Parts: sequence; structure tokens; C-alpha cells
Amino acid sequence: MIQKLDNSKVIQANKEKNGFWSTEISGVSLPFYLIMIAILIIAIKLDRLPGGILGALAVLVLLGNLFYYIGNHLPIFKSYLGGGAVFCIFASAIISTFGILPSGPVETVVTFVNDMGFLDFYIAALITGSILGMKRDLLMKASIRFIPVAFISMAASLLMVGLVGILIGHGFGKSVLYVSLPMMAGGIGAGSVPLSEIYASALGEPSSEIISQLIPASAFGNILAIIAAALIAKIGVSFPKYNGHGAIMKENTEEIKEDERELKLDVVKLGVGLLVSISFFILGSIFNYFVPQVAAYAFMVIIVLICKITKVVPQYYEDCAVMFNKLIMKNLTPAVLCAIGIALLNLNVLAQSFTWQFVVLCLTSIITISIVSGFVGKLFGLYPVESMITAGLCNNSMGGTGNVAVLSAADRMELIAFAQMGNRLGGAVVLILGSILIRVLA
Repeated sequence: MIQKLDNSKVIQANKEKNGFWSTEISGVSLPFYLIMIAILIIAIKLDRLPGGILGALAVLVLLGNLFYYIGNHLPIFKSYLGGGAVFCIFASAIISTFGILPSGPVETVVTFVNDMGFLDFYIAALITGSILGMKRDLLMKASIRFIPVAFISMAASLLMVGLVGILIGHGFGKSVLYVSLPMMAGGIGAGSVPLSEIYASALGEPSSEIISQLIPASAFGNILAIIAAALIAKIGVSFPKYNGHGAIMKENTEEIKEDERELKLDVVKLGVGLLVSISFFILGSIFNYFVPQVAAYAFMVIIVLICKITKVVPQYYEDCAVMFNKLIMKNLTPAVLCAIGIALLNLNVLAQSFTWQFVVLCLTSIITISIVSGFVGKLFGLYPVESMITAGLCNNSMGGTGNVAVLSAADRMELIAFAQMGNRLGGAVVLILGSILIRVLA
């Protein structure tokens, strides 16, 4: 034990000593990563970047990981402005909008994202693996108290945003569709992106124009949620009666955590996980064929949830889906964020969206969902402080990354399972609701 401790100290000391050489970006040492970036730049300059999947992935993975790393290490940005996720999206949009990235690679990425289903591939893995990876007991127990609190809070927030929208001349429908729903959709990859496709399908407009109106609410809402979580945690110290200090329920219930079983890497299981994810996505598309008013993504989430609760899927296939999900999440999340910035985010539309009315509506959503979740959470036997942070603010964050940021700001990372569950279930409801409301309110 002492020897291991000494070795770890030596390794840490060597890293601090080496500095530049020991820095890693997504598992690659910085010098080698810079060589890869240089190769990419030379290929682009010589117009020798391969087309199709290979060229698109080269741009998205290399630039995405670089931007994600930078965003997670910028002092103020990483703590208060959404970190790597937000920086990656906007940095990618900037190099695309202002011509820093030439038109050739941009067109390759746009084709890959819009015509080859790259985002569908990512979202299918995300939804299937994340839900099947949760403990069944978590879904069952938390549904009694936590889920009603989250849903009531979301409904109150939606209505309040709509009413305030009427008062400030922004309109009920526009406020709900383009501010409230994207803030509560559970992030960008599994929230704003499918929501934009739902809107695009209903309105007959390009998803690139719509997502540029959705991402501002998701990103700005995430920033406000992080700040609010830190403030609530600090204020909660003065009210011990309402503060669980990380425990969400007042009773001495068993700690509910996500299933953290170690999965041994198996290349065959990764392939099986791919098939499971694709099958669920196709099944959602089949249901969407019969009920086009409800999006395929929404059907997919519902089907996976039902299969998890009823234990229809054997443990082996659940493990495969979880393993494949981890592979995709770990290696392609920055690439997806980069793809959104390059192919889907229109900065001109975004700038037009950022008005004083928009700021007021985002603040309305944050304040309403916090107050209602705290009050209703107390009625359901939850600690108000924890309820405000998980059932409230985490449902106004950018999915998994946003949850980590919100809970880190509040020093309550032990509640990540509840935050994730609220995002997944709440996000599913938002997608279903969005597919209905876009036809009624637009």
C-alpha cells in the first residue's frame, strides 16, 4: 500500500514536472495531438481532406475534443458559462460562420450531419444505454415522490413562461416553444436536436434554422441553473430544517444510486450494443409511422423505459447497450457538439434571439421551477434544498454535462442519479409535448 502510494506520488510529481508533455486531450498527449491538428490543417489547405464519413469525423473529433478541453480549462468559463460543452458549440459555430474553417470541410460536415444521420446514431446510443443503465429500483422508488415533483415543477414553469411571454409581448406559443421547452428538454444532443427535428417536420422548415432558436435557451438556461444552484446551496446552510446536505428524502431510506457495476470491455458486446440501440431507434420510427404526431425519439424513450421496468430486455443485452453508450459518449460527445456548432447553429439567428424579453423568460423559468420544486418537494417528503436543485434546476440544465455542472456548483454530486432520471424522463415528456404543441401553438 505504501509502495503504491509512493508510486502515485512519483507519477503525479512527474506530470507536474513535465507539464506540456504530460497534458492529455481525450487520452492523447498534447504534442501528438498538435501533430494530428497540424496534419488536419495541411490536408485542408491542400484540399486533400477525404470526403464522406472519414473527412467529417477527422474534423469533428479533432476540433471537438480540442474545443471541449479548452472550455473545461478556462477559469471563468468552466465554472459559470457551461464549460467545454458550450465552448465547443460556439467555437465551432464561429470558425464556420466567419470562414476560419473553409467551405469544403464545412460542406462535408453538413452533409454528414444532415444527410447521413450522424446525430441519430449518437442519440440512439445515448437514450438506450442511459436508461437501460439505470437501476430498476431507482425508477420504481423515485417515481413515487421525485417524478411527480419534477413534472409539476416543469408544468408550472412552462405555464409561467407562457404567461410572462404574453405580458411582455413575446406571445404564449413562441415563449413556450422556443424558451421553456428547450430549457427543459435535457440538453442539446438528446434535447434541442431532436426537438428541432420535430419542429422542422411539423413546420416544413430546415432544422438548422430552428435549432439556432433553441440552443440559446438551452445554453443560457444552463448558465443560470449553475449560478442558482450555487446560491441555493449557500443560502440553504442557514436553514438546516430544509437542507438535507445531499440526502433528498427525509426518511432514512436506503441510498439510491445508479447501477455502477464494472463492465469488462468486450468488443463483441460493443457490437451487440450497437444493434440493440439501432433496433430501439427503428422501433420508435415504426411507432411514429402509425402516430406521426409523436416523434420517433419520444416513442423510443417510452419503449426503452417500459422494457427496463418490465425486465423484457435480458441483463446481457442491457450491459451491451450500456457499454456501447459509454463508448459513444466518451469518444463522440465533443464531436457531436462540434457538429452542432458547424452544421446546425446559425449565429445570426442566435444573435437575433438574444433580446431582453428572452433574458426575462429564461429567468422566469429558472425562478419558477426552483420555487415550485422546493415547495412541492416539501409536500412530498423531500428536502426543499435538494428538491430545488435536482427536480428543479437540473431540469433546466444541458443534460448530463449540465447536471454535473449544476450539482458541482451545489456540492451535491451524490444526487446525480436523480438529476439524470429527471432529465431523461422530463426530456421524454418535453419531446412528446413539443410534437403536439408545435402543431397547436405555432
